Amino acid sequence: MTTATTTRPLVFLALPQEGAARLATQFLLAITGTLLLTLSAKTKVMLGPVDLSMQTLAVLLIAAAFGMRLGVATLLLYMAEGAMGFPVFQGTPEKGIGIAYMLGSTGGYLAGFVVMAAIVGWAADRGWDRHPIKLFNAMLIAEVVMMAMGFAWLALLIGPEKSWQFGVVPFIVGDLIKVTLAASLVPAVWSLLKRS
Repeated sequence: MTTATTTRPLVFLALPQEGAARLATQFLLAITGTLLLTLSAKTKVMLGPVDLSMQTLAVLLIAAAFGMRLGVATLLLYMAEGAMGFPVFQGTPEKGIGIAYMLGSTGGYLAGFVVMAAIVGWAADRGWDRHPIKLFNAMLIAEVVMMAMGFAWLALLIGPEKSWQFGVVPFIVGDLIKVTLAASLVPAVWSLLKRS
């Protein structure tokens, strides 16, 4: 019987080995991650008729650097901040806040971010974050799952045709660029660390 090999994600190189210092550092990393997610949600890039946030890129990078447990914990903390009414999401506070916003048109994508972090973090825990092709494959799967969750939720609200037209198609190219960028950056950091 074989067991899956677990390696340490990038950020764990800087963590204290044990005790309260390790827990405090992980908490600070999670808080920093939520700040990065908020900043990325508010950063918009125009690509054709839609404006894209950098949030997908931030989720991918956080998950790859933090690993599954800390990555998912960071995303759950971010969701909790949003549920409590903090304006951390892309359309907040302009389009509402709290649970009401989370149950709106972006609800499936927000839930998908957590699953995305789990998939990419799982891959990073197994050393895939050191190999661009493996990491790209994991990130692409995570992207497809996240988009499928967003599409499914949006389809319940506005129907499948409009959901596909407005909730998936405009984001395909931009998100593929973000997946490619994230899958290149993390292995590049590992490569630089090996040389130093």
